[in-house]
This record gives sequence, structure tokens and C-alpha cells, in this order.
Amino acid sequence: MMKRDQCLKLIAKYHRDELVVPVYQATFEWLAIKPEAPTFTAVGAMGQASSLALGFALGAPDRRVMVLDGDGSLLMNLGSLVSIANAAPGNLLHFVCENGTYEANGGHPIPAKDKVSFTGLALAAGYREAHEFSELDALEAALPGILRARGPVFIDLKIVPGETYPQDWAYMHGTESREKFRKALRQSHA
Repeated sequence: MMKRDQCLKLIAKYHRDELVVPVYQATFEWLAIKPEAPTFTAVGAMGQASSLALGFALGAPDRRVMVLDGDGSLLMNLGSLVSIANAAPGNLLHFVCENGTYEANGGHPIPAKDKVSFTGLALAAGYREAHEFSELDALEAALPGILRARGPVFIDLKIVPGETYPQDWAYMHGTESREKFRKALRQSHA
């Protein structure tokens, strides 16, 4: 298993100007790891990150969009897989941090945590590609190609929690984070 923050640090290493839509713990970690990235904080909208990312991918087709989803969050909105596959945005990368829990709600186990195949669900929905990683070296070797691939691409990261990061809820729900993201969107269309 990989630590989530190690995965995010690796993604940050290859991140250029992609729009990023992280959820819950991934949000706090991503903002600490790559604070300058154009990030839409989707905290408080459990299950909606993939739908928000689809909207950004369709609305800004000239920009790559990365969603940093959680397995519990995705289970709240499985229909988004079919919507994403149907729209087929070539610029969408859907990362799912799979730890088998609803981490934001106390770490309760997700249903069928040892049976469900998120890559299987994504492929059955119609994603172009789906990948699964449990080793950091394998992720690093594949990541450059994945980031260049035509989407929608699904990437299942088998993770455990990593380091503890500050949780700035005021920033998360405040206007500063939204203004920073709006400014990044405007710059992409300038």
C-alpha cells in the first residue's frame, strides 16, 4: 500500500497547470503539497467532486482537469462514472484514493470494500483507460504516460493515510480559495 501524501507528492511532481478538484483529506494534503496549483476545494460536497471535475473539463476543454476523489466519496455518486464516460472529455483524469473507508465520516468501512473493483466500474461505465496502483514505483513509472493520455482516464490508488496536515476549514469554505481558483481560470482563458 502507498501513503496518500506520497502519491500526491508524486502527482505534484508531474503537475503543470492542470485544474485540480480534490476532496476531504486529499484537499488538505494537496493544498500543503502544491499550494500554487489551481485548486477547486470540493470539501463539503461528498460525492460531487467527479461531477464538478466533469463540468470544469467540459467548460475548459483547453485545460487538463484532475479530480482527486475518495472511494467513499465516489460511492456516493457512482452515476458520475457513466456521465463522464458518455461526455468523454479527453482532458479528464480521475484519481481515486482507495482506502476502504468513509474517512471523512469517522473511518467507517465502505460496503464490499474487499470485493468492489473501482477500475472495473470505470471500464464498464465506458472510461477510455483504467489503472490500479498499490506500489509507488509502479505509479511513478506510469504517471507521465497517464498524464498525457486522452481521457477520460481512471486511476485507482490503493492507499493508507500518510502524514497529518493542517486542516484550515476557514480557507476551505471561505472566499479566498474560490477567488484564487477564479483567477486561475481567468488566466487560462486570457
